[in-house]
Amino acid sequence: MTANRIVDAMIEADPDLPIIRITRDFAATPAQLLRAHTDPELFAQWVGPDGMDTRILDWDARDGGSWRYVACRDGEEYGFRGCFHQITDTRIVQTFTFEGMPDDVALETLRFDDRGDGTTRMHAQSLVDSFEGRDAWLVSGMEVGVDQGYAKLDAMLADGVVA
Repeated sequence: MTANRIVDAMIEADPDLPIIRITRDFAATPAQLLRAHTDPELFAQWVGPDGMDTRILDWDARDGGSWRYVACRDGEEYGFRGCFHQITDTRIVQTFTFEGMPDDVALETLRFDDRGDGTTRMHAQSLVDSFEGRDAWLVSGMEVGVDQGYAKLDAMLADGVVA
């Protein structure tokens, strides 16, 4: 384990359900990870692959609130939107839609488990409506965005940007 990077995310496809599961450890508290996922200024700094700029268009991080952002690179924009269904101290339940595929809505649950040693394990689960949809996500290169985004979050945590 290095000072600002623990390990890449483990990304798994459930064999029986159209679910993608992501597990990743962070040198952070659950409160820090919750803040990084719900504070729009922090979220925009780390989400997605390197070289993408994120612009928050709508962000209401509360039960029943909505969110929307655009990721930009090389003059192209990619929109994403969803609704926060539940936010607790250790859990976020939300929907996630890539606006390029508006009929494909995922139900996402993120859980932050304190490991008691200064680290937190994040468990994320995305339920989509079909195995074909799930498999399209998996071959889209999503792991690059996940790993590079969380590496940026690691650096922010190590630098004290996320208190």
